[in-house]
Amino acid sequence: MHGGECYDCAGGCMAHSAQQDSSNAITRPGMELHHNRGERRLTGLGISEGVALGRVRLVESHKHKAIPFFTLSPEDIPEEKTRLAAAIETAAGQLDELMAIVTKKIGPAQANIFFAQKMMVQDDVLRQQMMDVIEQQRLNAESAVEKTLEAYEALLSEVDNSYLKERASDIGEIRRRLQDILRASLPEDVQVRQDQAGVEGMCIVVAEELTPSETVGLDTAHTVGFVTERGGPSSHAAILARALGIPAVSGIKNLMNFFAHGEEALINGSTGEVILAPVAATLRLYPAAKRPMVRRLTPVPPVPGVVVMANISLASEVEVVKSVQAEGIGLYRTEFELLAAGRMLSEEEQCERYSVVVKGVEGRPVYIRLFDLGSDKPASFLDIPTEENPCLGYRGARLLLGQPELFITQARAIAQVSTQGPVHIVYPMISDIDQFLKLRELFRQHTQDIKQGEIKHGVMLEVPSACLMAREMLEAADFASIGSNDLFQYLFALDRNNERVAPDYRPDRPVFWNLLKQILEAARAAGKPVSLCGEIGGQPQYLPRLLDMALCTVSVNPRFVGLARMAARRWHKTLPLNKRS
Repeated sequence: MHGGECYDCAGGCMAHSAQQDSSNAITRPGMELHHNRGERRLTGLGISEGVALGRVRLVESHKHKAIPFFTLSPEDIPEEKTRLAAAIETAAGQLDELMAIVTKKIGPAQANIFFAQKMMVQDDVLRQQMMDVIEQQRLNAESAVEKTLEAYEALLSEVDNSYLKERASDIGEIRRRLQDILRASLPEDVQVRQDQAGVEGMCIVVAEELTPSETVGLDTAHTVGFVTERGGPSSHAAILARALGIPAVSGIKNLMNFFAHGEEALINGSTGEVILAPVAATLRLYPAAKRPMVRRLTPVPPVPGVVVMANISLASEVEVVKSVQAEGIGLYRTEFELLAAGRMLSEEEQCERYSVVVKGVEGRPVYIRLFDLGSDKPASFLDIPTEENPCLGYRGARLLLGQPELFITQARAIAQVSTQGPVHIVYPMISDIDQFLKLRELFRQHTQDIKQGEIKHGVMLEVPSACLMAREMLEAADFASIGSNDLFQYLFALDRNNERVAPDYRPDRPVFWNLLKQILEAARAAGKPVSLCGEIGGQPQYLPRLLDMALCTVSVNPRFVGLARMAARRWHKTLPLNKRS
């Protein structure tokens, strides 16, 4: 469902059936409900509307990497239970050896740590619970260990007792030991990354949080929905889901304890409801969920006086941009090229990708944002230290200045492709003029030996301090691009990836629009162009308001280009004849 409408409804969608079925009571996010019918229901926060049915595809977080999650056939259950029993005995033996070594080298008191862990490993109740997961949920031994022990570890960590909290770390050690033993017992040809395991048909991606680097690798052609533990309406998962026209639910706490890889699930992105293993009677209530929406990209002709460009993350997306007839690329998020490759790209490799984009749009403008890494887009290959508050830390312009070799390599690649078409360089997370001037000068110093075409240098206005001095910024820069997503986040101290504060993420707040007005007034005074590349540029409820303010250049997800133009056309028709261009 989109815009409040229910496709194939006739009272049969989740939103309407909630009134007919008392079992659909609203619950706390992450709360599991057991029904006599055998299905389980969870309630979270709906972050992208629609209803979908598909098989669960677990995408592991850092805690779950290298742990296989798969469903067993009935005949495989006894063998898997034997694997687990053998792993438990091996772990107990390893702990005996550790106790002997520590007793000899340090003393018996210190060896008691491993004695306590051995007692936990051999605990009959814990052992039976793991065996029950294999037997009842038909999950592999690694899944049984992870689900059972991680649940205990989480519970003990929350107890206000230092002794019990220490036992939580013991359980964590046991969990890792058992996983290492089980991994060693797998045949070499077994894939240990569950997110690479095959799930036939349409999938519902389930993850603790979908980071930008994870969204790059998703098979969007076979994805019908997202379920995450963390992430608000403006998180990367939500933005991607809305761009794809699929439902998404967030705020399901400890979701890895509820979902099984390959299990069937029904989700409602409007109510936040998730139904695991839905029975036939439930499925009959939601006929629309069985028919994934066909996501066509129908071109809509340009609207006079309104420029609608497209945002992309990878060079391969330029064909989609051409298919929707966008008027250029208003935001090329180049950092995703690195995240997709999982490494730093050489000058030649970057040049190759940028060339595909610049040539692909055939003379239309391309706004290339310099690497905006850090914060929610960490890059392990850059060895960026962990920060307590990465959103306010070493990211964007600060990172580029701190690691000039990263910036210089990209600058030279961009300079080379500028001969193939007009290029606008967007400097990210600029907080003051000095940052911009230093980076621009660094660009010029290290590209003097390269033949160049048309290059313009501009600032991304997304940090409030830069916005408040927009006049000075624009007197120094050639243009500005408003990053409304991050601007709203920083203006209201509101984490856009946090589902707990999701109700406060409302772009209709007057102070936000007052700041946009100030930016546009500064742009007119400086005689410099300004565009907007955030989500609100493609939303029909906000685009007319932007156009009324004379902000007539926006850049949106390629799938929203047509929608933005239709909204702009309706707005254009409301203008007096003498004001229509």
